[in-house]
Amino acid sequence: MLSEFKAFIARGNVLDLAVAVIIGAAFATITTSLTEDIIMPLVGALFGGLDFSSHFIRLGAIPAGYAGSPDNYAQLKEAGVALIGWGQFLTVVLNFLILAFIIFLIVRSANKMIAAKDAEPAPTPEEVVLLREIRDSLKK
Repeated sequence: MLSEFKAFIARGNVLDLAVAVIIGAAFATITTSLTEDIIMPLVGALFGGLDFSSHFIRLGAIPAGYAGSPDNYAQLKEAGVALIGWGQFLTVVLNFLILAFIIFLIVRSANKMIAAKDAEPAPTPEEVVLLREIRDSLKK
């Protein structure tokens, strides 16, 4: 069983998948930062200074010992208050759409490169055509 496991791990596609997962996680971090630190503040500025990540609907009561702001989503969530964080959800959906669009662009570019590579071969140089004609006539 150990030798089968070694053979499984040593296969190229398993290693490729591991590399893809690691790079994907790092790429997701970059995309999250792009969304939270650049795009969402711009969207918020366009809509009058809104910070979507702080929009929520409070479902439960605030605990008696709570000393934070009643308008701070992160503090209320940490305190255990039941919340619907629709602004945070909107941010995550936008993050996903950006990531999906970037992956689409990468796959599209890769497909174009593969299609260009698989396109009809370059025309044969005249010298080669002439040499083939000479060869064929010599065979006759």
